[in-house]
Amino acid sequence: MASSASTNPLPSGTSVFTTVPDLFFIPEFIFGGLVWTLVASTKVLIANPQGWVMFVSVFCFIFTTLWFLIFISGANKSSIWPTLDVVYHSLAAFFYLSAAVVQAYITISLKSVTSTFFKEYQLDIAAVVMCYVVTLLYTLHAIFSTMRWKSSS
Repeated sequence: MASSASTNPLPSGTSVFTTVPDLFFIPEFIFGGLVWTLVASTKVLIANPQGWVMFVSVFCFIFTTLWFLIFISGANKSSIWPTLDVVYHSLAAFFYLSAAVVQAYITISLKSVTSTFFKEYQLDIAAVVMCYVVTLLYTLHAIFSTMRWKSSS
């Protein structure tokens, strides 16, 4: 029986749209963009750490876009890419979790001024929800990428 050579398990081209971990790219774009937009549209009422939330959302949006383009173009054929895929999505999930906690803390601390700034409060609540949704998406992507990486080793 001939031994099969180890092949790269990562998809490229349009097959990115048919594999389970990579299907998360599109919702990560959409909900990550929503976090960025929602946080950017609120007023900074007190000195707060929403800069971290903006950094995480913009960084992950840009980096996920680049990652997606690498996958679509087929430049992910080196044997290091499955490992990099796991590392990136795990870090993105961790960063988004920290951003979600920060955003939730800010939103709770602004509850006392909701009568004056009710619209900003609603935007902050929506940003918290979107942060946790994106955290879940990146976590699922990291889990499925890890399963794919383990099965390919």
